Amino acid sequence: MSRFDCDDPVLGDKGSCDAIEHIIVPRARDIGDFEVRRALPSVKKQMIGPFIFFDQMGPAKLDAGKGIDVRPHPHIGLSTVTWLFEGQIFHRDSLGVEQAIDPGAVNWMRAGRGIVHSERTAPAERAASKNLYGIQSWVALPKDQEEVAPGFWHHAADELPVITDGGVMLRVIAGSMFGETSPVKTHSDMFYGEAVMHPGATMPLPPVHEERAIYVVSGQIRIAGDLFEGGQLLVLRAGDAITITAVKVARIMVLGGEPMDGPRHIWWNFVSSSKERIEQAKQEWRTAKFDIVPGDAEEFIPLPER
Repeated sequence: MSRFDCDDPVLGDKGSCDAIEHIIVPRARDIGDFEVRRALPSVKKQMIGPFIFFDQMGPAKLDAGKGIDVRPHPHIGLSTVTWLFEGQIFHRDSLGVEQAIDPGAVNWMRAGRGIVHSERTAPAERAASKNLYGIQSWVALPKDQEEVAPGFWHHAADELPVITDGGVMLRVIAGSMFGETSPVKTHSDMFYGEAVMHPGATMPLPPVHEERAIYVVSGQIRIAGDLFEGGQLLVLRAGDAITITAVKVARIMVLGGEPMDGPRHIWWNFVSSSKERIEQAKQEWRTAKFDIVPGDAEEFIPLPER
């Protein structure tokens, strides 16, 4: 029997008009050498489970001698997750961690009560032209864990479960899917995966979690009779089981979890259930109270004026 068996009536193919609550078209913005598309937060939906920030980076080609240089900046109240399809980003943080982020590997940085990090292209990677393409997301921490100590965890690509079945290759980035569980430590009930689907392949998305979404990175999929192209976040209605069918070769991200314990405030790089805590973090960054990033302490991103 297929790991993605769709014969069970519980996993029936709902009409997409019933199963899809919102279709979010990300806001595109040019940040210099490449384009970023932001799907979350949106006026239609702030969070999907604990996911409060969801960006597509690229695809972009960086010429020889060029790279990305995201200077040291702070975070509180969240975990950052960078998932690359192509390219490499070199991570440094105020814990002293130095780690290259490569395609298929997970780098999970928990900000907690406060962390500072930078994201750059390593000098050796700048020698030749290269592609950069991936997803950057933020996962909000539960209220009782917003002030935990910061931390960083790296899992190489070969540590993650991969399910290959019927023209679908699914990598389980975090949480559990179809009986496989990622080694990534999460702080709330959630799931996150990347699937590459060949034309005609199908994959169910059962209503195991209350909040779920599909981000179509590229290609084309069908849910019931409706077609969806790359660059769309499909927010699914709670309780509805659906089946995803690839019409063209498609890359999709599937994500979600249980609803968070209340809304969150977002200001710049800070996430918190408390406005007062965000004001405190702003003052701490303004007055250099955060720790520095060893090996990358010469520059920083100033607190925005507004």
